[in-house]
Amino acid sequence: MPIDALNGVTTNAMTRAFAGAADAATGTGALGGAAGAGAAGDGAVQPTAGGDGFAASLGNAVDGLQQLQSNSKTLALKAVTGNLDDIHDATIASTRAQVTLELVAAVRNKGVDAFNEIMRMQA
Repeated sequence: MPIDALNGVTTNAMTRAFAGAADAATGTGALGGAAGAGAAGDGAVQPTAGGDGFAASLGNAVDGLQQLQSNSKTLALKAVTGNLDDIHDATIASTRAQVTLELVAAVRNKGVDAFNEIMRMQA
């Protein structure tokens, strides 16, 4: 199986996990389009009760990563003990876990960079 197919599977899994974040950014998902003008009408976005959609999306992504890593470990153990019929399953699971870990780490790093940039802004 070419690496593009693996990337597509991993990307699709992560896309579903981060779908809530994209919906929150456009105002169609967890926020339900309720992010409106501030109390003074100055255009400031006010947090809403559904504002934790991004945190839930990140949590789901980490949970998915843990599941992929657990599956990879199980298949690797079966391969080492000789109980695995097809070694390709273990290789594919290992690659999926590795690519997903790299993706989650990149998203985390971008989030930290964005936070640091915001903290450097002058009021």
